[in-house]
Amino acid sequence: QVQLVESGGGLVQPGGSPRLSCAASGIIFSRYVMGWYRQAPGKKRELVATITSGGITNYADSVKGRFTISRDNAKNTVDLQMNSLKPEDTALYVCNVLTPLGVSYWGQGTQVAVSS
Repeated sequence: QVQLVESGGGLVQPGGSPRLSCAASGIIFSRYVMGWYRQAPGKKRELVATITSGGITNYADSVKGRFTISRDNAKNTVDLQMNSLKPEDTALYVCNVLTPLGVSYWGQGTQVAVSS
């Protein structure tokens, strides 16, 4: 019943600034830590950013200073603003919610392709 649906991906030129969004349903979103992960073909999934229910954020070193995670508890959404995109940012970006019991829920992902 819990669903996470990502949007905002697509083909972006290097240096571009797309904004990804994740909409949650079937869960009381405001209680939980939310995160964005990414996975490229042939590579392991990696953490991009997380945000707590209180708005505390953490970022992977590779995206610090370029990406910003935010959440709107009233709208049940979490966004990822990506700036100064590089080809190595190309990946499937997936939304995640972590409950206090350690149970995670995942969306289907949205593809971001950074290419000229």
